Amino acid sequence: MVQIPKQQPTRRSVPTSADVARLAGVSRATVSYVLNNTSAVRISEPTRRRVHEAARELGYVPHAAARSLRAGHSRMVLMPTAEVPMGPLFSQFFNELQWALSRFDYTVVQYASLGLTGEDAARAWAELRPVAVLAPDASALNARGVTVLKRSGAKAVFTLGPHRVEGAHALLMDGRKVGETAALHFLARGRRRIGVVVPEEPGLENFSRPRLEGIRQTVEATGTAGASVTALPLAYDEGAAARLAARWRSLGLEAVFAYNDEYAMLLMRALQDEGITIPDETAVLGSDDLMLARLLRPRLSTVRIELPSGRGLAELVDRMVRDPGEEPEVHDVLGADVVHRESS
Repeated sequence: MVQIPKQQPTRRSVPTSADVARLAGVSRATVSYVLNNTSAVRISEPTRRRVHEAARELGYVPHAAARSLRAGHSRMVLMPTAEVPMGPLFSQFFNELQWALSRFDYTVVQYASLGLTGEDAARAWAELRPVAVLAPDASALNARGVTVLKRSGAKAVFTLGPHRVEGAHALLMDGRKVGETAALHFLARGRRRIGVVVPEEPGLENFSRPRLEGIRQTVEATGTAGASVTALPLAYDEGAAARLAARWRSLGLEAVFAYNDEYAMLLMRALQDEGITIPDETAVLGSDDLMLARLLRPRLSTVRIELPSGRGLAELVDRMVRDPGEEPEVHDVLGADVVHRESS
């Protein structure tokens, strides 16, 4: 008995730019100009449509790595992920930034490099040959790392946080402004003995420490008689909040800045359960201006943090990529003001 071998499925070849050119009736160069959005060469709109239709029909996608080799750089903007949760405000900001960068024909790649810092982090990022790097935590980068990135082809390196790094453009977000705004709000209302919630969750100290420092510096600078600042370590846990509330009256505090709206809601519920009236006995202030904060009773006062527009930052990235010879710039991009409601 003769066995007939099973017929192997036909392997489809990967479509190439030459296939697109044949189907569209144009040259390979024209395909490259159209699909790479090259502005230096003028291509008629009907020709552009034919090329795009042919590419869709064949399932052709340009090879990003090959394109990068030809150009000497990519159109990739690399954004290393932060080691701490950024919260809804920062998430919205980064989403808007990614959308705006895509409008400038950049591809945004988020890179999970947790645990890597300094030059080690930069070497890992540089392997992808990004044209720009936006590091959301300046502590994960140093001057040698910036040099590594630039030598690998990065035309612009940005840090986003409370510190600057030599050689990189700095988008400064000084959290002390948040603390300063909270302190001035309390002092203007005669609240002198101020508590400051310091989250115990790891990683949040990069945000909580500057806010505490800003309150302390502001209270000292005003020279308000009888004013004091008390740090209040607190885990994001109902039990921890209840234990703090149980000894609240012994602390003698007139106001509390609760780090953000979530911690403020946690602590405010615990204080109310303990019979402490808000704002009569203690004024409470959060930050971030979350919608839920407006639904509490009493409605929660909050520090509203102002971040730059994603489009504005995308324009800055594009300008620095196109003119990489510019000296590193420092941009103060964080603003803060109080939304005064019932809790303070």
